[in-house]
Amino acid sequence: MNREKLTRVLNGWAMLPVTIFVGLAGIGLFVGFIVSAVRAADTAGAMPNFWLLVASVLVVGLAVFSGFGYFALQPNEGRVLILFGSYCGTVRDSGWHWTNPLNTKLHISLRARNMEVEKLKVNDKRGNPVEIAAVVVWRVHDTAEAVFDVQQYESYVKIQSESALRHVASLYPYDQGEANETTLRSGMEEVAVALQKELQERVAKAGVVVDEARLTHLAYAPEIAGVMLRRQQAEAIIDA
Repeated sequence: MNREKLTRVLNGWAMLPVTIFVGLAGIGLFVGFIVSAVRAADTAGAMPNFWLLVASVLVVGLAVFSGFGYFALQPNEGRVLILFGSYCGTVRDSGWHWTNPLNTKLHISLRARNMEVEKLKVNDKRGNPVEIAAVVVWRVHDTAEAVFDVQQYESYVKIQSESALRHVASLYPYDQGEANETTLRSGMEEVAVALQKELQERVAKAGVVVDEARLTHLAYAPEIAGVMLRRQQAEAIIDA
């Protein structure tokens, strides 16, 4: 597995005068070529200094090329630097930076994100079909794992969240459990903790931290909702 390593890059404001100087130097060389061409036109048999032209093109090209090394980062953002397939490190410091223009700079957000797990139909511990949904708060902790260890970490978190919710819902009855038994309906806090723990185990390889997982919807599936309601009413009458 890959592990994130922080790397330092040059300050963009410090490199800006260098880039400008190189660009001006290239322009100066081109002006020198023009002057040599004018003098050659006034002198029989003289040739302009084409080396100045070649040098000016190269120097101006170098200035333009260096411009591709600049990038900006806001707080809670990162850039994963890759050079010819090799991981060079991650930049987390906010500001304007400059790095090797040949580096591929992959942007990745480190901010907390809300993801809603859409309503799912699953069977509870007793085999009754129920509808359940949840919201998950997560963030990227290790950028190297997120980029290199899984394919499209956002989709990975989404799929694993649905899978974890299905599994956790199947471990508890909807309601009316045995003595001291946690149910989906009465023990939503315990179920949320279990969901967060299982989801964290599933997405750890993607360098993701789950800050919170909460159920947002819980109900019997429509095909048995009426029957279960009448059952609860009958049991309430018996208890009374």
